[in-house]
Amino acid sequence: MWLFWLFIAIPIIEIALFIQVGGLIGLWPTLALVLLSAVIGTALMRSQGTKAWIEIQRSFNELRDPTAPIAHGAMILLAGALLVTPGFFTDTLGILLLIPGFRSWAMGQIGKRVQVTRVGMGPQRPHEPHRPPYDDGVIDADYVVEPDDLPQAPPRSGPRPPSGWTQH
Repeated sequence: MWLFWLFIAIPIIEIALFIQVGGLIGLWPTLALVLLSAVIGTALMRSQGTKAWIEIQRSFNELRDPTAPIAHGAMILLAGALLVTPGFFTDTLGILLLIPGFRSWAMGQIGKRVQVTRVGMGPQRPHEPHRPPYDDGVIDADYVVEPDDLPQAPPRSGPRPPSGWTQH
């Protein structure tokens, strides 16, 4: 139900802000401000998105928990969507989401409401040590059955010639 009220409230807030700002500075400066915030916000989103992507890759390469970099990346993506949406309220929210300190604060607030009950990789059984997810105890292989009656090479007689790898 709260999502319904959010979809109702945001357009009303945006319209009220457009009327107020347009009355103060005029139509063309208001439109220029909205376009300028979209252009600057998109540029900021691209640069911070690139940094977030590099941090996600680094966390995977170093086998660290990628939760925080992924959350930062998702918030940067949301900031971009808010900045492209015309309006002063959504632009303000988008700019706030581009500030790393605000993103960390928002993640802390969301983290208070989220409870992680179990973290693990691969199938785990109680009272058994953790094994990597690819180690399920089954060996997968291909084989060929060769008959036992193949002719054997005759045994070599006499001294062997030098291989060239040693000095004789």
